[in-house]
Amino acid sequence: MRTRGHVYWDWADPSLHNRSHDEILDDGTHIDVQVRLSRTGNTQMFIGVYAPSGAALHEEAFDSRPGESMTRALAWGVGRARKFACEPSLLKPESASASGR
Repeated sequence: MRTRGHVYWDWADPSLHNRSHDEILDDGTHIDVQVRLSRTGNTQMFIGVYAPSGAALHEEAFDSRPGESMTRALAWGVGRARKFACEPSLLKPESASASGR
């Protein structure tokens, strides 16, 4: 079970429709990428990378991805999440609370 950090809870809004990509990598690392349209029509995105134990390794949220559709933003976010998951040197101790806002 994932332990969500404050970045996720600050971003979460159950009233907005979203699309998501969940993936468990070979080493057990879990990635979660979600995109949605804000009430004003902006494409927004959340990226989460979680250890096999469920601990948050990296979370970030973007309030706006200008010029990107939900599909394009989701694809970009999945690539970014995989990069963080596969390159531990990119993860910093404070990155679980980072925000792209």
